[in-house]
Amino acid sequence: MDVTKASVARMYDYLLGGTDNYESDWAACEELLRIAPSTQQIALTNRRFLERAVKYIADTGEVDQYIDHGSGLPTQNNVHQVAQRVSRNARVMYVDNDPIVLAHGRMMLEENKYTAVINANMLCTDQIFDRAKKLKLYRPDRPAAALFVSVLHCLRNEEDPWGLVRNVIDRLPSGSYLVLCHLASDDPRLREEVTALMRRVTDGKWGRVRSIEQVERFFDGLEIIGDLGDVSRWRPGSGLVPLQAENEWIEYGGVGRVP
Repeated sequence: MDVTKASVARMYDYLLGGTDNYESDWAACEELLRIAPSTQQIALTNRRFLERAVKYIADTGEVDQYIDHGSGLPTQNNVHQVAQRVSRNARVMYVDNDPIVLAHGRMMLEENKYTAVINANMLCTDQIFDRAKKLKLYRPDRPAAALFVSVLHCLRNEEDPWGLVRNVIDRLPSGSYLVLCHLASDDPRLREEVTALMRRVTDGKWGRVRSIEQVERFFDGLEIIGDLGDVSRWRPGSGLVPLQAENEWIEYGGVGRVP
C-alpha cells in the first residue's frame, strides 16, 4: 500500500469525516474542493441515498441478499446494518480491492455469519458470483440487489462499465434490483478538469466524470423506481434529507428493478 498516492476510498472517508486517511488524501480532497466546492456535500448525500435505497429494497420483503461492488471503508449504517434491521438473516457481500478497506471490513464483520468482504476487482463478475455462492451469501434462484454506489466513475471507458453492469443484471433473476449512482456533469470543462485531477492524484487509477446521458444508459431495460436524478432527491421521505445546494456536478442515479 502506497500512502503517498491518494486512494479513492480514503478520500471518501476523509470527506465523510472519517480517520482512515493520510496526507495524500487530504491534499487531493482539498484540491478537488477548490474545483468543485459541493464535493463534500455530495459524499454525505450519497451515503444517505445508499441507506434509503437499501431500506426501500429490504422493506419490500422480496430481497434478502445484496452484493455491494466497490464498497469502500466501513462507516455508520453500512448495507448489512440497514438490511439486517429489517431482516436479521439478510446476506451481504462487500467487494473491494483496497487493502485498508479489506482489513477494516474483515475486522468489523468477523462475527457476522451472514456478511463477508472479499478481495476482488469489481470487473471480475464470474469470480464475485462464484465466491458469493461458495460463502452461501447468494442463491441464484432468489432476487438480489446489486449495488454500484459512487464507484463506476473509477472505471475508464475502455473498461466498459456499461458492459459490467449489464453482465451483472443478466445474472440476476426477475424481481432483483440495481442501486447505482455516478458522479456526473453536463459541463464538459468540469468533467475534463476533475477527471485530469483525479487521475493525477491517484497515479492514473481512476476513470472519469460522465454526462447524465451516459449514466442513464446503465438503467436501460429496467423498471425505474421513483425517478433518475440527483440522488439527494431520491425518495427523501420526511424531507429532512439535506438537498444539494450547489450543482456544478452531482451524484446522478437511482434504483431500477429487473423485469
